[in-house]
Amino acid sequence: MTSYVNAQEDDYLKPVVKSADKINQSAIKSQEKINSITGQIDSKLQQFKAVNKETDGLVVYNNQLRKQIQNQLDEMADLNASIDEVSVIERQITPLMMRMVDGLEQFIGLDVPFLPEERQKRIASLREMMDRADVAPSEKFRRVMEAYQVEMDYGRTIEAYSGIQKIEGTERDVDFLRIGRIALIYQTRDAALQGIWNKKSKQWEALDNSYRTQVTKGLRIAKKQLAPNLLTLPVALTD
Repeated sequence: MTSYVNAQEDDYLKPVVKSADKINQSAIKSQEKINSITGQIDSKLQQFKAVNKETDGLVVYNNQLRKQIQNQLDEMADLNASIDEVSVIERQITPLMMRMVDGLEQFIGLDVPFLPEERQKRIASLREMMDRADVAPSEKFRRVMEAYQVEMDYGRTIEAYSGIQKIEGTERDVDFLRIGRIALIYQTRDAALQGIWNKKSKQWEALDNSYRTQVTKGLRIAKKQLAPNLLTLPVALTD
């Protein structure tokens, strides 16, 4: 009789145990999914924090440029307000222009090192012009302001140009890609190597090959061989 009862109990318990096993297996799979989703969320959160940090750096850099530009505009406004006082301006304009040329040269020295020969040649030309007696002060001032305008325009344009870059001790022919003042990147002609200028260390750093396609795309856009489009590239940050 006892064996019969035990057999009945086993028959009743087997489905319960089987169901419990299924529930446990389902719970394990659910927990694994939760762990996977949690990991993805943590990864996205870290990416979000990194992007925010980059954005904060760009905001600081842009604010610095705005202050410099505003200071220049304020000085221009003061000069224009005194335009009728020709004799006063004649005495003050030359020292002002010399300070402006000095300031422009200093800015270029601290800036991202794109088109170094062209920009230094522009400074040298301004200094040579300032020593000439056959050039009117108004023309000198126009040329100085023109140089400032060129530098301001660099901050809102994209450009590609060819040059020589030393890579691992060897000079290589490369294409440079400048995106405003936030990124200066080079890529060898065979697109095998690329690098980016680090504003913090003021050095060139190798760029991961995962950016190769984006750099090539950016160069084509800058050369007007491709319509403007979104680029995924690292940017140069300041402190």
